[in-house]
Amino acid sequence: MKELAGRLAALDPDASAAVRAVVYFDQLVEGRAGLEAIVRGVALLAGAPARLVDGLRGVHVEVDIEGRRRAVATAVDSDWLSVPLTPGEPAAVWLERPGPAGPVEAVVLERAAGACRAFFERTSGRSSVVAADGARRAATEVLLDQAASPRARRMAAVQLGLDPHAPARALAFADGTVLFEAVPAGASRDPVTTRVADRRTGVGPAVPVLDLPSSWHAARTALRFTAHGTAMDPGPRLVHADQLGGLAVLATAVGPTTPAAPDVQALDRAATTAPWMLTTLEAVTTNPSLRAAAVTLTIHHSTLQERLHQAEHMLGWSVHDPNGRLRLQLAFALRRLHHNHFTATG
Repeated sequence: MKELAGRLAALDPDASAAVRAVVYFDQLVEGRAGLEAIVRGVALLAGAPARLVDGLRGVHVEVDIEGRRRAVATAVDSDWLSVPLTPGEPAAVWLERPGPAGPVEAVVLERAAGACRAFFERTSGRSSVVAADGARRAATEVLLDQAASPRARRMAAVQLGLDPHAPARALAFADGTVLFEAVPAGASRDPVTTRVADRRTGVGPAVPVLDLPSSWHAARTALRFTAHGTAMDPGPRLVHADQLGGLAVLATAVGPTTPAAPDVQALDRAATTAPWMLTTLEAVTTNPSLRAAAVTLTIHHSTLQERLHQAEHMLGWSVHDPNGRLRLQLAFALRRLHHNHFTATG
C-alpha cells in the first residue's frame, strides 16, 4: 500500500493522500489505538480540528489542528463535515470544516469512523463471549484511554482487580505492549526492574488508578528516550518519566520526520569512524568524570583521552568541559527521539 501511494503521488495527489489515510487508520486499528489517537489522526491528515462525539456512551474528544487535545469541550456546528459511527446512532466523527467533503476528507472520516467502531467493539465489556485474556486486554485499553469516561475507567479497574483510589504506574514497552502495577506507599523504583527484565521500557509516574492515562502517556514519552544498549545505540534500556525533567519537552517537538539537528548529524558522522565511538561518548555523558568514564569502559585514562581527541575532531566541539558534555548529552537525547517512534496505543 505504501508503494502504491508513492506511485500515485506523481499521478494524482488526492488519490495518494487517500491511500495513505487508509494505511494510517489500518495501522491504528492493528495497533489497538485509543480514541484520542484516532481523532488526532483525523486532524493531522485532514489539516483541521477534529472531534468524536458519542452521546450514547458519553464520549467527547476534541483535538486542535496540531493534534493536541482540547481541555474544554465546545459545541458542534451542524455545517461541519461528519460521518456517523453507525447510522441512526448519536455518535459521529467530525471535522471542523464546512462541506462538501473532498475525496481525502471523505476517506479520512470514513476510516476514522471504522477505527472508532473497532475500538468500541474491543472494549464493549462482552466478557461472557470472549476469553479471559481478551476481556483483560479490553479492560486495560479502557483504563488507559483518556477519552473513556471516569465511570468506564472505574469499571475497568474493578474488572482488573485494582483499587480505583490506590496509586499505580504504567509501563510502556518497545513492542507496543503495556503493563501497569500497583505501587505501595513509599515503594522505590527497584521493583520495576525485576518485572521488565531486559526489555526496553518507559515507566510512568505513580498516580491514582483512575489517572493511569496520564501515567501511560508519560511512560510512552520515557520509552522514546530508551536505547537498544548496543555499540550503535548505547544508552539506558529503562527510563523513568519522572527522571526526565525538562528533557520531556523535547519529545513534543522532535520525531522521526523532524530534520536532524546539526549536533545529531555530527554524532551520526562520528559513529561511522570507529566501533567504539558512541559507547565512549555515551560513557562521558553518564559518568561524573572522565576517569570514571574510563573505568566504566575498562580502558586506560590515556586511551580515553586519545579517543576523545578523535571524537572532538569529528564532532566539532570539546567534551572536556561541562558545556560540551551537556551539548553531547542533548545530542544523544535528540538522536533517540529521531530514531524512536513507537506506535503504542493511546
